Amino acid sequence: MSLPIAAWSVAQLRRFEAHAIGAQGISGYVLMERAAEGALRVLRARWPQAQRIVVVAGGGNNGGDGFALARLARAGGLDVRVLTLAGAAGLRGEARRACDDFIASGAQPEPFAAAALQDADLVVDAMLGIGMRAPLRQPYGDAIRAVNAAARPVLALDLPSGLDADRGTVADVAVKADATVTFIALKSGLLLGEGPALCGVLSCEDLQLNLSVAPDESPVLTRLVDADIAAALPARALGSHKGSHGRALLIGGGPAMSGAIQLAGTACLRAGAGLVRIATRPEHAAVIAAARPELICHGVADHQQLEDLLRQSDVVGIGPGLGRDAWARRLLAAALECGKPLLLDADALNLLAESPHRLPVGTILTPHPGEAARLLHTDTAAVQGDRLAALQALVSGTHAVVALKGAGTLVGAPGQVPAICQRGNPGMATAGMGDVLAGAALGILAQCRDPWRALRAAVLAHAQAGDECAAQLGARGLLAGDVAAVLPRCINRRA
Repeated sequence: MSLPIAAWSVAQLRRFEAHAIGAQGISGYVLMERAAEGALRVLRARWPQAQRIVVVAGGGNNGGDGFALARLARAGGLDVRVLTLAGAAGLRGEARRACDDFIASGAQPEPFAAAALQDADLVVDAMLGIGMRAPLRQPYGDAIRAVNAAARPVLALDLPSGLDADRGTVADVAVKADATVTFIALKSGLLLGEGPALCGVLSCEDLQLNLSVAPDESPVLTRLVDADIAAALPARALGSHKGSHGRALLIGGGPAMSGAIQLAGTACLRAGAGLVRIATRPEHAAVIAAARPELICHGVADHQQLEDLLRQSDVVGIGPGLGRDAWARRLLAAALECGKPLLLDADALNLLAESPHRLPVGTILTPHPGEAARLLHTDTAAVQGDRLAALQALVSGTHAVVALKGAGTLVGAPGQVPAICQRGNPGMATAGMGDVLAGAALGILAQCRDPWRALRAAVLAHAQAGDECAAQLGARGLLAGDVAAVLPRCINRRA
């Protein structure tokens, strides 16, 4: 089953479940049985040779899911043990019923013992699910550490125990799962922060619930998918020419930084812009033109020389390699007043943080966490501690369309549900990669003139290109130029 596009908060999912139990007439125990059936399908598909299953069950409904799975797995001929952290006396409601049914099948739960994990072909984490509360109480912390130390494959039910289901943070310790089967719908914490690294291969069982009849709510996040690229870049008309696909101007390349603006310009072309001009330091223009003759390079000594280029352009990007000297400040001031669709990256963002300016509607900002921290007058740790909150603060504070770069790049805009990119890899953590993203975003903006669609498409295509390069070359030694070269394959896909 393919993953849903939308991800939700725990509070929303509790309302959905309550709505299903009430309006749709489905009991909580039926949902628990459906969850167990779905989890067993995942278990058999992913670990077909596993025979000895150890389920570690907590005291809430996640533990109940574990008991129900254990009963079904036993009925299917698997050797199953349930190690309980609460004991039957500590269970309530549907979880107690699931435990009783497990006992009625001829089995008995056992008190948790770390040594028992060593006999497992597979460990099932049914300890906490969305019921986790920080700080993590005992015996759960020790049990999670024991599961991780056992070095056995782990299937997590709903989400890895210890992971915050909303923010993707870990207060103390969390299960490192090989696969996670989540229920009803995606939880935002599976996609944010440490969630992707902890959940392993993610699948979703909707438990046959029709969320379209649930209370009318917007998701916390949506996932970027290939359709986002197709939406920004429809098929080209047969009679189109370079003017049909936008004239882009990129401004940057301060002292010793000609490479940054060249990378951005190359990516802008690779993303499909019809014509790309570069405004840079006079001493850099010939060097860039020689390296990439498709770029039209202009040496610009001051902002007056920039005015004609601004008038001739459909979209304008500024920042790659810009610097923060007087030249950079004058060019940024001119760009901010040009009246054209605008993208700010790198040092343009740092200058904006130093001297806040009211941005034109639809301006695109592409900060990494450090630049985001300067814009928000906080530190990088605070940004990374709650990336979604940081994105929302950037959007509300600037009224811009924002990509908060990093692992799991987030894209937000006023009045829009934020989106997250699940593609990309650690090999992309290298110099110039942000310049390529900025150029790609400007190139797509030149074609579609929709900042929200353009930035979503650029973020996804850039990450996909990085993944293709890593698959071919390996993560170490990946260059930003490698990613720019692969961009056309990614932007020309059709959903």
